[in-house]
Amino acid sequence: MATKAFQKIYTQLEAITKATVALRAQGISNDELAVVDGRLAQVVKTKGDLVTLQVFAGTEGIPTNAEVTFLGAPPTLKVSDELAGRFFDAYGRPLDGGPEVEGKEVQIGGPSVNPYKRRQPSQIIPTGIAGIDLNNTLVSGQKIPFFADPDQPYNNVMAQVALRADVDKIILGGMGLTNDDYLYFKHEFEAAGALDKIISFVNTTEQPPVERLLIPDMALTAAEYFAVEKNEKVLVLLTDMTLYADALSIVSNRMDQIPSKDSMPGSLYSDLAKIYEKAVQLPDGGSITIIAVTTLNDGDITHAIPDNTGYITEGQLFLRADPDSGKVIIDPFRSLSRLKQLVQGKQTRKDHSQVMNASVRLYADAQNAKTKLENGFDLSDYDLRCLDYAKAYATRILAIDVNIKIDEMLDTAWELFGTYFSKAETGIKQEFIDQYWKGN
Repeated sequence: MATKAFQKIYTQLEAITKATVALRAQGISNDELAVVDGRLAQVVKTKGDLVTLQVFAGTEGIPTNAEVTFLGAPPTLKVSDELAGRFFDAYGRPLDGGPEVEGKEVQIGGPSVNPYKRRQPSQIIPTGIAGIDLNNTLVSGQKIPFFADPDQPYNNVMAQVALRADVDKIILGGMGLTNDDYLYFKHEFEAAGALDKIISFVNTTEQPPVERLLIPDMALTAAEYFAVEKNEKVLVLLTDMTLYADALSIVSNRMDQIPSKDSMPGSLYSDLAKIYEKAVQLPDGGSITIIAVTTLNDGDITHAIPDNTGYITEGQLFLRADPDSGKVIIDPFRSLSRLKQLVQGKQTRKDHSQVMNASVRLYADAQNAKTKLENGFDLSDYDLRCLDYAKAYATRILAIDVNIKIDEMLDTAWELFGTYFSKAETGIKQEFIDQYWKGN
């Protein structure tokens, strides 16, 4: 071994897999960065003096006498206001041709905020999407996933949320994005003139999958800077957490670890929790809210990734295609925000909860009518009106391409009630009927 500039250098590998290398080394810590044969790597396991490193670019072509230089520190990110409006790779290097960011160097992947400093989430985050704002209202400091099949336009929805959300900063963490998806995000942000409040960390399909493991930590380190030090309201968008988990699996399997359910590593729950628990409402007004896409395999929510996610997060948002309207909607039956009651009727109109409940109940009646129709039963006048209402409700409220404010969502719902139903059929309190009813 030789040393220079406080770096430890070794030249003898004991084991090489497709994603990792192992060697004997002294005084090495977990998460420490290293360079293996010119490729960036990170310590993922230490057992005595045996050190295992994941090589982000893969190990193909690395010889057993490759030079390994330990850098003495975990990955870091320079944080400052200069991050705003920029695109970076998984290592925090500029992707947009701009200059390197100057600022305080901060270790990524640090602990979440001290529980003593946490406050109950209390501030609404409007998105302009009624399937969220009306039925599953988001609250600052919340953590919630989008569950979607791979063919659903979830990245389009994430871009819409980024452009519509009433927050100070948006931080995008893109994992395994196609070049088309990357360019789509970039074009949408630039066209909307919103780059000054958006920061993006991107790993594409052309880059090594293992690099995806750095993206959430990079994004959340930037988020913590703006939320903690600037007291800003920050929304973090992560897509796709399934690809993140797949990268975890690659490393785990190639380290010969015994897989758990669905070939995922046994540490999956803690790996996901480490990310989601960064969501926080701070006493001085700063907050980190996390919305993350988890793609499903044929809608299977029992798979290890969505299953573990559901135990960590505060609800879920389901995307699905609606055959009646021809629109992609946020499913009102399978979606849930467990914190919505903290803001509905408090930071929104008093009729919000009543309208939400009536809308979904009548939509459920329409699904029952559809089942009767499919089974050859005669439909009542009420059934027929429910079916017409359901199509209008999906088209004018639930569809993800509808962009309106919450008051307009409520007014639209009242308009639909008055068009298709009597006052009594809505089941809404009389005081709200008297104030908002728009029908006969």
